[in-house]
Amino acid sequence: MDDRMKTTRPEEVEIDLLELATVILHKFWLVIIGLVVGAAAAFAVVNYAMTPKYKSTATIYIFSKTTSITSLADLQIGSQLTEDFQIIAKTRDVVEKVIYKLDLDTSYEALVNHITVTNPASSHMLQVTVEDTDPEQAAKISNALSDELRDQISEIMNTDKPSVVQRASVPKAQSSPSVRRDTVIGAILGALLVMVALVIRHLSDDTIKISDDVHKYLGLDVLAEFPYIRERGEAKGKGGRYDRHAAAGR
Repeated sequence: MDDRMKTTRPEEVEIDLLELATVILHKFWLVIIGLVVGAAAAFAVVNYAMTPKYKSTATIYIFSKTTSITSLADLQIGSQLTEDFQIIAKTRDVVEKVIYKLDLDTSYEALVNHITVTNPASSHMLQVTVEDTDPEQAAKISNALSDELRDQISEIMNTDKPSVVQRASVPKAQSSPSVRRDTVIGAILGALLVMVALVIRHLSDDTIKISDDVHKYLGLDVLAEFPYIRERGEAKGKGGRYDRHAAAGR
């Protein structure tokens, strides 16, 4: 029974991390090449294959200028309403009115995916952010959306329109893609791919190179080792000038 257990037990493969690190260090120049190629490829893709996008943000205060806040309860109600208005800002009625007013060549489903409405912590403000490939268009949509949201809030609350804290301006820098970030990511991925390839190649190489490999791959014990002795012609011009005739005592 013991013999059968021994024969059916799967082989145990030991991975020497120090050995793998040595393999990578010996071929570290390949890792550097992978890093450079990865960075160059990512830089080229970001600059020539990806369309830059821009974000513009308008900020409104959910209370109007005539609203008076006299109690803590009013503040708490304002915080709850802020969450409701975040949902209203992305409703079909609001977004489609913006599309109509600006005569945009898009649909509700396409535009709403580029709209983000956020509420800064511990505030009664709403930030309406729009992302577009055209920076001027992003600012126009953001302002139109915030104006339409103010109209909706005024109608729902039966009060004056909420105040405008800041109108959206035309962004000068693109929001995505990030050239620096993506280039660094490409460089890291390039280096990692090379290291993984080196490790896989080393682990899949089962040729016998040293005496330890005999036991590792063949399961046999080494009884003796004989040094490799060069032929007379091979040793010419090199440090060790041993040959078979000399080793044989001739």
